[in-house]
Amino acid sequence: MLSFLSKSKNAIALDVGSSYVKVLEVTQVRNRLTATAFGIQKLPPEAIVDGALMNSNVIVETIRELVSRHRIRTREVVTSVSGHSVIIKKITLPSMTKEELAESIQWEAEQYIPFNIEDVNIDAQILSEVQDESGQMEVLLVAAKKELINDYTSILSEAGLTPVVIDVDAFAVQNMFELNYDIEDSDTVVLVNIGASIININVLKTGTTAFTRDISLGGNQFTEEIQKHLNVSYEEAEALKIGGEIMGDSQSVVPQEVENIIVSVSENVATEIQRSLDFYSATSTEDHIARLYLSGGSAKVPGLTRMIEQRTGIPVEIVNPFRQIEVPERILKPAYLEQISPMAAVAVGLSMRRAGDQE
Repeated sequence: MLSFLSKSKNAIALDVGSSYVKVLEVTQVRNRLTATAFGIQKLPPEAIVDGALMNSNVIVETIRELVSRHRIRTREVVTSVSGHSVIIKKITLPSMTKEELAESIQWEAEQYIPFNIEDVNIDAQILSEVQDESGQMEVLLVAAKKELINDYTSILSEAGLTPVVIDVDAFAVQNMFELNYDIEDSDTVVLVNIGASIININVLKTGTTAFTRDISLGGNQFTEEIQKHLNVSYEEAEALKIGGEIMGDSQSVVPQEVENIIVSVSENVATEIQRSLDFYSATSTEDHIARLYLSGGSAKVPGLTRMIEQRTGIPVEIVNPFRQIEVPERILKPAYLEQISPMAAVAVGLSMRRAGDQE
């Protein structure tokens, strides 16, 4: 897809989320993909807020520890960003070559970007090589604040890593999806990645992005509401969110209040997803969305899949990012892999990137 940095080396994938840091290394021998390292580590609350790095020191130490613990020797890294500092827009421009687009995109982008054009890094991709009757073509425009990109490259450098590609979360999830799932070219599908504080929505039509949106909402809202109403610690609330018990007693019952809170927050999440899809449908009346694919740390929150299905009227499936990647037991035990796999969607997508590859 799109990248803000580009050098020609293989790299590890590093997903620096607002709740967890995930690192993944995938090797390819002939047509076989194998995970050679995978690690995940929790970040303290508020270390990252809406994509902004609030506690760089702890993030750097977390990355160093993950890379060291999993004995990863590769120092080149692919990572991604999302949130309010990233703008993705599909725009229509007069038909031109990639070279002409590269020369003119800075000027063309100015009218679409709500930031000072000098303060952003810009990338663009032609969505269709075939111009329409009016001589126009569709282009996917991506802009990210330079300050955000610089913050991410700085923490990676401090952690002893060299960033070679900085992608966008929504496109990383798309790369993961395209690796693992075959769909009809005529089908329109939605990829929804629910992180701790941001929901990435990417509507794919005939295999290309037709609509994207980042929503400032996510799994942290479940945790915070459980904390507030039950007066428990952050860790206890996290356990209760995914159907666990506070004291580790398998006989204990999740309080009815927790179920009520989860239902309430799930309704909010489902409603925001529905609103985004309603907005998309209003501009694409001919589209029928065939399926919604769910990923992210909150994908397995009890009842959330059903709630999204009810609100949107679209069948929902939780993705398995490792369908086409062999994961040896020494890397991840099967039970743990099944538990955390939706959290790895961005990392798997990033692991498919190679600096200098087809953008």
